[in-house]
Amino acid sequence: MKLIFGKPAENKDYQVRKGTYAVILNSSKNNVLTVYNKGYHFLPGGGIEGNESNITCIEREMIEETGYRAIIGSFIGTAQFYFVSSKDEYLLSDGYFYLVELGEKIQEPIEEDHRMEWVTIDDMERYFFYKHQIWAVQKAIEK
Repeated sequence: MKLIFGKPAENKDYQVRKGTYAVILNSSKNNVLTVYNKGYHFLPGGGIEGNESNITCIEREMIEETGYRAIIGSFIGTAQFYFVSSKDEYLLSDGYFYLVELGEKIQEPIEEDHRMEWVTIDDMERYFFYKHQIWAVQKAIEK
């Protein structure tokens, strides 16, 4: 059974967006690497394209958003989050989360409006939009 965050509005059709995300903690596990965009912090990652695997998606998204290689570790879990986008779209984020280490920097990020930022674990509630991403970070800290 998947954990579900948010509550769907009645009589609305939600578009499901499956994505994979990297949880990257510093060595003392008190900071998490995020990507900052449009006023919010997100875990690196995003939507699966075509026939991509979860792992291939994280590897691609890490390079696009951060310029760094991803060293994939263990699977953390999966959770979903109901929300309404800034474009008034009813969306269900179906997230698959992995513990990842930051590899070598191989290029500048492709997505110029994204920037890497470390966020303290205590500030996640304030800075993160996706509640299931907060859950994934908390689960990763327990590992």
